[in-house]
Amino acid sequence: MRHGWPLLYTVLLWWFSTGVIMYLNGMPRATHKWQMLAATVLLGVALCGVAASADDTRVSGAYFAFTAALMVWAWQELGFLLGYVTGPRRSACPPGARGWARAGHAVMAILYHELALLVLAAALLALTWQQPNQVALWTFAALWLMRLSAKLNVFLGVRNLNEQFLPEHLRYMHSYFRQRPSNALFPVAVIGSTLLAASVWQAALNIDATAFEATAASLVAAMLSLAVLEHWFMVLPLPSERLWNWSLRASSRHSKP
Repeated sequence: MRHGWPLLYTVLLWWFSTGVIMYLNGMPRATHKWQMLAATVLLGVALCGVAASADDTRVSGAYFAFTAALMVWAWQELGFLLGYVTGPRRSACPPGARGWARAGHAVMAILYHELALLVLAAALLALTWQQPNQVALWTFAALWLMRLSAKLNVFLGVRNLNEQFLPEHLRYMHSYFRQRPSNALFPVAVIGSTLLAASVWQAALNIDATAFEATAASLVAAMLSLAVLEHWFMVLPLPSERLWNWSLRASSRHSKP
């Protein structure tokens, strides 16, 4: 079960943490500043966790570093959805914008978010530099790569935009999305990310891998596999949002006056 437990842990943590972020995102606007403050405190805790686990090559160290990296990632996700880490442009894309002009407007709408990702990645790189436990950095890098792919695909056009997940103060972001069956980048992104996930799974299944190495690779491979699945959710006629109905319903009740 040295591969099964990491897979189960990753799936449950991905499902639950996504639901929690959706729930918090749907709460009254007056609570957002306190949410961001609490999230920033947890970010500090997570970074300390990354540093503490960097030299830990036990199986528990792999889980600890992986969880800490997801907490770091959650900060920027929540910061974006709450509207604190977006970009200098906070208005809809001009109707006539095309090509590079449209791309430029889109970049300005999420510029601070991208810069925050760079800073966080640099922090994880510094905290794990030349250390034996690189799980936190690998996890963050995998999430960053797959999220960048998802952003590009949504910008170029996919079937399911999931705009219902955007809060009212970010509705203008929908103007930078494009709805169409698919785009030329999508198959390249899916094939490339599938091959990457397969290569990490191969490392996890290597019979010569230590328990730590197998667990570390399994956690990262499982996260990459879920990201590939999320890519398919963008183009397949599937109501993927039902996976988090429990969170959306609870959030809706909480936001009522």
